[in-house]
Amino acid sequence: MDSAPMSLFASEAERLAEFPVARDSIFLAHAGVTILPARVTKVMQDYLHEACTRMQEFPEAWRATNETRAVAAKMLGAKASEISLLGPTSLGLSLVANGLDWKPGDEVVCYQDDYPANVYPWTDLARHGVIVKLLKPEAPGVITPELVEAALTPNTKLVALASCHFLSGYRIRLNEIGRMLRERGVLFCLDAIQTLGAFETRVDYVDFLSADSHKWMLGPMAAGVVYVREEVQEQLRPTLLGSWNVQSPNFIAQTEIAFERGGRRYEPGVLNVAGIIGMKAGLELLLEKGIPQVSEQLLRLKAKLMDGLEPLGFRFISPKDGPNASGITTAWREEGSGPAADKVFEHLSAMKISPSLRYDRAGKAYLRFSPHFYNTEAEMDRVVGEIAAMKE
Repeated sequence: MDSAPMSLFASEAERLAEFPVARDSIFLAHAGVTILPARVTKVMQDYLHEACTRMQEFPEAWRATNETRAVAAKMLGAKASEISLLGPTSLGLSLVANGLDWKPGDEVVCYQDDYPANVYPWTDLARHGVIVKLLKPEAPGVITPELVEAALTPNTKLVALASCHFLSGYRIRLNEIGRMLRERGVLFCLDAIQTLGAFETRVDYVDFLSADSHKWMLGPMAAGVVYVREEVQEQLRPTLLGSWNVQSPNFIAQTEIAFERGGRRYEPGVLNVAGIIGMKAGLELLLEKGIPQVSEQLLRLKAKLMDGLEPLGFRFISPKDGPNASGITTAWREEGSGPAADKVFEHLSAMKISPSLRYDRAGKAYLRFSPHFYNTEAEMDRVVGEIAAMKE
């Protein structure tokens, strides 16, 4: 294996100890469902082992759960009291869509070709008389401030966007869009699952955010973060009610509904403690390495991969650099310039190299590569080499 001169690890041994998957394979599908770091599985296993002999809500577990709010808040630039520990992403987005007081004629702006989790909660509002305005960018995921601004009217109540498009990897100008919406009094909801943990994703101009940990945050499935800005918490009524988020002293149901304050307002019952503890470990690893450093490594890997694939006839729908580039690189080939995306995917999978195979609305197949910071440039070279060696 290479010595990984641009690695964020002190040594190759340390890299392989933290990410054992890299010992005999190359995992490049973090925009799908991540491989877990060793430390994440260890803390989850430790918790589960302890739960064999103690009640699952033992004090140390509760302390770790509350600490997770603070860790997530640090990454987002938020307050711990604005963080609810809920996953998956679709749950948080649905809580926002269903919890606001919509009136017939209100408008919501979204994008039909976003990941479905960030489409259905908004388009479903049409049955309540809400007008759904669908953005139509010139290329997949290219949501610009100008495009958003052109869709706004005096009736626009909320704009729902992804921080990064799941197919093209186009990263929006988050603060610019958010600032514009804040100035106009329009609520802003963000599906942040494709940037949180990979690129700076602050909530300075965001009202609501949801992101599960199972992609770039290097955490388990169904453990996630929901952010609701303190100033709008009274506007967002919880739609999931239970003994934890409705005040129930001594677990006695009251005659009036009074919600708990802060992030617990949206947590109706017992939490996924094992998953939350694992998510905390993944977030701490990323903060330990530094999000700016993680981002720089992702862009280095992207450039290395694209530079290698382009001479092989690949074309890209992903920005290579600049403020809209992300950790996602999505590629395709013109017919006749080499094996198509689906054939390349099958070959790489047989070689223990794991990209993703994705399709657009027209049915066109793409290879989506999404390495994380622990991947190396030597691994990108091997990917290119394997594809170059393919026969028609």
